[in-house]
Amino acid sequence: MPTRTVYLARHGSADAWGRLTDEGREQSRLLGQRLARLPIDVVWHSPLPRAVDSARIIAAEMGRVLVDEAAELVDHVPFVPSSDDISASWLGFFDGYDRAEADAGRRTADGLAARFGAPTRRARRPTHEVAVTHAYPIAWMVRDALGAPPARWMALAGIANTGLTVVEHADGEPPAVVMVNDMSHLPTELRWTGFTGGRPL
Repeated sequence: MPTRTVYLARHGSADAWGRLTDEGREQSRLLGQRLARLPIDVVWHSPLPRAVDSARIIAAEMGRVLVDEAAELVDHVPFVPSSDDISASWLGFFDGYDRAEADAGRRTADGLAARFGAPTRRARRPTHEVAVTHAYPIAWMVRDALGAPPARWMALAGIANTGLTVVEHADGEPPAVVMVNDMSHLPTELRWTGFTGGRPL
């Protein structure tokens, strides 16, 4: 079965209302230029406006390519650990999460992994898909590819705006994590590690 390559990218920088800033549009344009050198088949995106707009800007650099929504890419918390397993730095974040919210997030995360975390069954040639999403879903997909325990997504949550993560899927082989949070397409002033105080890198 041909290899499926998934290019996971966080949306560009957005304002408090979830709309792309000028900086976010430029980040998206630069990522699109980088990906335009590749044989991209489709640019998927989360339903949220910051991801929709980023995907359109990225795709505009590629010529003719399908751009479509994938509901599984929506921003969500993929796994909520038990209170005994939450580190002090995450306690405030999870405060108030109830079981129903946690279960809904996990269902979304499982759907995400099922859709983007395996080879494409009917593909007759290698495929290349961009998935424009959010930091936590990307962290979950890397964790899934590595077969790490569910709570380990939190160690990967510092994904930069338009940081590029690449995972390859081939039948009969474990997923190959090619890169995580690569920002080489961005000038220094547009890079952000995702960590507090981490701007610019």
